[in-house]
Amino acid sequence: MPDDTGPSTTDPPGTALPQLVIELRDLIIAYVRQETVTPIKNLGRYILFGVGGALLLGLGVVLLGVGALRLLQTETGSTFRGDWSWAPYGIVFVALIAGGLITWKARGARRARA
Repeated sequence: MPDDTGPSTTDPPGTALPQLVIELRDLIIAYVRQETVTPIKNLGRYILFGVGGALLLGLGVVLLGVGALRLLQTETGSTFRGDWSWAPYGIVFVALIAGGLITWKARGARRARA
């Protein structure tokens, strides 16, 4: 009874080489897909969530600024009337700039620690 675990002695010489070339090609293709396609998909997902989060945070800051402006205009009585009607805009502008600077500094300090 012949042993089927090894190459057959009836196979013509050289048939193993084409099979090795095909296996090598398949291995290279699988490796390239693993090392390029998958990281690119993950990078795309990372960018998508980053841009979406940035847009939502920006929208939130704008809405908070408009809310603070309306609060200063309506709830302060006659304080910001007449010649002082520009003051709520200036206060909100300065508050938004200060919040942005605090965020920028905190981000820089966090990067310095890392």
